[in-house]
Amino acid sequence: MPNILFLCTGNAARSVMATTMMRSERPECNIRGAGTFSISGLPMSQRTRTALAKFNLSDPNHKSHQLEEQDCEWADLIIIFEREHQEYISRHHANSLSKVSSLPRISRELEKTNESLSTRLDKLRLAEKNFEQWEEVIDPAGGDQGIFDSCAQEINSLVHELALRL
Repeated sequence: MPNILFLCTGNAARSVMATTMMRSERPECNIRGAGTFSISGLPMSQRTRTALAKFNLSDPNHKSHQLEEQDCEWADLIIIFEREHQEYISRHHANSLSKVSSLPRISRELEKTNESLSTRLDKLRLAEKNFEQWEEVIDPAGGDQGIFDSCAQEINSLVHELALRL
């Protein structure tokens, strides 16, 4: 089963939502989350917890985690949410760029075939892709509960599509 890492900034909202949702959709996969500028060991935000509860999902044991080289080596696919995440990987983990994609891009472009995930990722030539504006999933941090709920809805739709393609 593939190892999938969701990467956001603080590992408190977007990556937590995506990780929890993908674990629900594809429990046979190995799913983790991390942040580019995270303080390790913190719980998810209360608004993230509330947004997940609206999908009858939770992760009471979540603790934030700062992305490390071991995470990049472990992952078969690293899924990001904004341009800054790709730039961070480029600066700190450049050897992993071939397996980095935004959630909107990978949910749309990953072929539904019986080929291995690595073969399908190779065909996408992800290291050559520039992050485009349509790929961003806006960070809800600082927003009210409605912003978090909207973000969760967007992520849920994208995760569901990706789960079908895995």
